[in-house]
Amino acid sequence: MISSTQNPQIKLAVKLRDSARARREHGLFFLEGYRLCMDALDNGYTPELLLCTDQHDLPNAVRISESVAQKLSDTVNTQGVFGVWRVPVGADANPPATKLVALENLQDPANLGAIARTAEALGIHGLVVSGGCDVHHPKALRASMGALLRLPVTQVDNLPTWLHACDLPTYAAVPTDGNWHALSGHCVVVIGNEGNGLSADAIAACDAQVTIPMRGRAESLNAAAAAAILMWEMCK
Repeated sequence: MISSTQNPQIKLAVKLRDSARARREHGLFFLEGYRLCMDALDNGYTPELLLCTDQHDLPNAVRISESVAQKLSDTVNTQGVFGVWRVPVGADANPPATKLVALENLQDPANLGAIARTAEALGIHGLVVSGGCDVHHPKALRASMGALLRLPVTQVDNLPTWLHACDLPTYAAVPTDGNWHALSGHCVVVIGNEGNGLSADAIAACDAQVTIPMRGRAESLNAAAAAAILMWEMCK
C-alpha cells in the first residue's frame, strides 16, 4: 500500500501527468481510468506501474490510498485506477499511406483527442502530428476514448518538409479561398492551429487548398468540427 503522496513513484506519475517534457525525458506517459488502462493493455502497451484503490482488484497493481488517488487524479470523480506506461519503440513509424490527417500546431488536447476518436470511427488510417500539444497529454488520451492508443501516429518536427516528401495528394484546409475538392481516395488532409490556421509554409507545401462551404456569418469552424467534416468526405 502506498499511502504517501511524497512516494517517488507517485511524484513521477504526477510529473508525467503534468509535463510533456517529463514524458519525453522518461519515455513514459500517464493514464487515468479503468477503460483507458485496459485499452492500453489490449493494444500491447507495457505498464511500468499500475495503481488502484481498494475498490478495484487488478492483477499486478499496487494499492494506493484514497488521498494518493486524489493526488493523482485529473478528473472530478476519480475511478481510482492509474497507470504509468512505456511509449512503445517505433511509435513514430509512418502510418499506412492511404487516408491520413495531418495536424499542425494544434494547441487544445481535447481537439486532438476528438479528432483521433472521429478518425478511428470513420476509418482514417493514421494521424501525422507536428508541434502543438503532446499526443500523450492525459486530456487528449481521455478525449480520444483510447483512439490515440490504437491509431498509428507519426510525429514530425517539420510538417512542410514531410508534405513535400509525401507521395499522396495533400490538401490544406483553409477557411476561405480554397475549392471544395472530392476527397474520396487516398490523400492527406492538413488541419491547422485553432487560432491561426495552417502556416504559410504548410499551405504552400500542399497540392491544393480545400474550404468547407458555409452559410451564415461564421468565419470558420472549430478544428475538431472541420476535421470531422473533411474526414467524412474522405471516407464516405
